[in-house]
Amino acid sequence: MPRSHIAIIGAPLDLGQDRRGVDMGPSALRVASLNARIASLGYEVEDWGNIHVEQKEALPEGHPRAKYLVQIAAASKLLAARVDDALTQSLMPLVLGGDHSVAIGTVTGVARHYRDRGQSIGLIWLDAHADMNTPDSSPSGNIHGMPLACIVGCGPPELADLGGFRPKVAPCNTVIVGLRDVDAAEKPQVRDSGVRAFTMRDIDERGLRAVMDEAIRAASDGTAGIHLSLDMDFCDPADAPGVGTPVRGGATYREAHLAMEMICDSRRVMSMEVVEVNPVIDEKNRTADFAVELIMSGLGKRIL
Repeated sequence: MPRSHIAIIGAPLDLGQDRRGVDMGPSALRVASLNARIASLGYEVEDWGNIHVEQKEALPEGHPRAKYLVQIAAASKLLAARVDDALTQSLMPLVLGGDHSVAIGTVTGVARHYRDRGQSIGLIWLDAHADMNTPDSSPSGNIHGMPLACIVGCGPPELADLGGFRPKVAPCNTVIVGLRDVDAAEKPQVRDSGVRAFTMRDIDERGLRAVMDEAIRAASDGTAGIHLSLDMDFCDPADAPGVGTPVRGGATYREAHLAMEMICDSRRVMSMEVVEVNPVIDEKNRTADFAVELIMSGLGKRIL
């Protein structure tokens, strides 16, 4: 399952939320020596640059319940094609966000690649938030709070039907880990969706190892492999301050590394993305540096 060649794809998408700066996430990760550090693990690395994303300053918001929907759909279509192309070339796509609406394009590309070959994929979503709002339930209209809903077949058809099919991932093969901040109208959608959701209370009570074991089993069951979507707000803001929506009580430094190490050990991960790194609100690029460390753990770096 693991591939020895990696394609880095930047997705400087900031249209899914209101804070400026997350479009510089791909640059911050590259400045943190991402490419060289991955290569030090023995991978061959190709940096495919960034997809084109329209500049927010020049755009109308569009529908207030799903802001910048048309432009996010266009960027997602571009990203899906790039991800599919990487997999076709036997490369592992590593997508750098950008806000979490990036995942709509990434997961569409991975799911389409395997769907065309008669297979399905699993998804592990490391995040403080469920990201399962729809335009009807969202208090803000920000699409970075909707990507998982779109991926499992809900949400605006421009996104949920991207690539010509829905869902991208079956809810039974979709797992959220680290949940601790869910909008009131979003809670029943999470409970009724069929998605497996592990809150920080689950991690506190059971330990991260048990939670990740179950998450990997669920995402692997009957699938070709796992796509990993890491939102840096999964981590506690003491270690990852430069995120758009920080929430206290997140995964500790070591819990975050253990999650990535276990995902790597499963040998089931075929694609990965890291999102919501915002250098404008970061402290000396700490969050980007931490994100690169976690990517390294997810790709096989070990203490001994």
